[in-house]
Formats: sequence, C-alpha cells, structure tokens
Amino acid sequence: MAELRLPDVNRVLLSGRLTRDPDRRYAADGTAVTRFDLAFHRHVRGRNGRVNETTGFVSVISYQRLAEVCAESLRKGSAVLIEGRLAMREWTSPQGEKRSRLELVAESVHFLEQRPETTPAGEARGGASF
Repeated sequence: MAELRLPDVNRVLLSGRLTRDPDRRYAADGTAVTRFDLAFHRHVRGRNGRVNETTGFVSVISYQRLAEVCAESLRKGSAVLIEGRLAMREWTSPQGEKRSRLELVAESVHFLEQRPETTPAGEARGGASF
C-alpha cells in the first residue's frame, strides 16, 4: 500500500480583537518583531436550538514592515482580519524547563476599523485603514 502524501498547506484566516496593546521589539539584526494576542469568537447552535458563543485566544507575531505598521496602528480592542500560518515556537525557561507555544505568524493584517485622526480644528474624522 502506497503512503499517503499530504499537501503542504498551512494557511490561517482569522478575525478578532486584540486583547492587549501590541509589543514591538527588535531582533539582534534590527528586524522589527511585534507580538499581540487575539480573541476570536465562534457561534455554535446547540442541540437545544440555542446559539452558544465560545471564545478562543491566539498569540500573533509579525515581522519587518508589517510589525512596524501593527505596532503603530493597533491598540487593545482593535478589530483585525489576519492571514498567515501556524508555527510552533520552542524555548527553554530560565528555570531550565522546555516550553512551546503554537503561534499565528501574520503575513497580512487587515484593519477592520478606521483609526480616527484629528483635524487641525481638533475634530475627529475617519482615517485610512490598511
């Protein structure tokens, strides 16, 4: 029997809101790295006919120019649609324990709300979104 060869597909499309402000840092080579956490919801109709909402959370990481734009434009509560891929990050804690975390590596972030800008008169108006 031939071995089943699975296609190399790792694509994620997820919408939600940031649970905290983005955290921008720079790698040793100067590459911008921005992390933020995203809350996403799913509505499921139960056997009793009621719609139940479940909430999940995922850590998102972005790099380079996308990291800069996310750090400058997003805040806690911002609504986004993220396209990317899943990646497993592994590290050793200061206590010597091996740790791992599944993260969403953003390749594209769509801002679902316009960020208000201030006009010279101090009035708020809708701004451009990415």
